[in-house]
Amino acid sequence: MLRRSGWISGLVLLVVAGSAQGQATGLSTFNAPYRAFARHEFGGTLTFPEVGGTALEGQFRFGYRQFDIGVRGGFWDPGELPDTRILLGAIGRHRVITHTEDFPLDGAVVVGLGAQIVENFTTLFIPAGLSLGRRLDIEDSPVSIVPYVQPTLFLTAGSNQDTELNFAFGLGADFRLSRVFDARVGVGLGKDPLEGFSISAVWIR
Repeated sequence: MLRRSGWISGLVLLVVAGSAQGQATGLSTFNAPYRAFARHEFGGTLTFPEVGGTALEGQFRFGYRQFDIGVRGGFWDPGELPDTRILLGAIGRHRVITHTEDFPLDGAVVVGLGAQIVENFTTLFIPAGLSLGRRLDIEDSPVSIVPYVQPTLFLTAGSNQDTELNFAFGLGADFRLSRVFDARVGVGLGKDPLEGFSISAVWIR
């Protein structure tokens, strides 16, 4: 039986209702408050920015104790906008909060560095946020769900543009479908061209 409470219902509703801002590569991918893997994970992400086009990224993540780091790379074809963007980034995550009777959520600090690169133009992204959520297990099943929220400050800078500090509110859910496979979604609110949503397929070891 799925263990749940009022705050979980609220998180799930937010996940269903949102639209997105992104992480290190400026797209709508976020991080649950803890890792799903024992050794490492790898997979791919499709992102659909609100301004148009489709992005495809590969990812790999590994960890040590309470800390893990992920690297990702790919490209974004903006559709009607000119020039395909190359995407490169890294995200670090460190668990800082464990749920108690007084506070029902787990939490992790998430920081990153990444870029969108196009000919004669590069935008850098430096996000820093706090991911808050809780794993929901289904009794007698390997299936579980981790809904979470991730408020994030992000710095953008680059060639021929002003340096800006902005705020984003990310939402996500990780669905453990088997012992070795996760499906993940990310949504949120942010500044153009970062609005959109993402879906990921991740293999876990």
